[in-house]
Amino acid sequence: MLTEEKLEPECRFESERDMADSREVMNIRQASQYLGVSPDTLYKYVNEQKIPAFKLGNRWRFKKSKLDQWMEEQSMETETKGKKKIKAAVKAAGTP
Repeated sequence: MLTEEKLEPECRFESERDMADSREVMNIRQASQYLGVSPDTLYKYVNEQKIPAFKLGNRWRFKKSKLDQWMEEQSMETETKGKKKIKAAVKAAGTP
């Protein structure tokens, strides 16, 4: 007698955030959720060419790998600026 194996149902995403995290190419809504900013802010960054994006037809798309690289670059710039401010403050205060 043959028995049928029960197959696990296809894994469902628990939230839209998980879905955005798993996609290599995201739309504006998915990318804004992934980055934690509003879609309006993301449109602003795109129009100011501050963030890597491309158009597919008439819709903006974002590659996750490019966004990750962009975020890394932004964090490095922030760290560098912070160190410069500390050095300037120490210099302004003078050394004993």
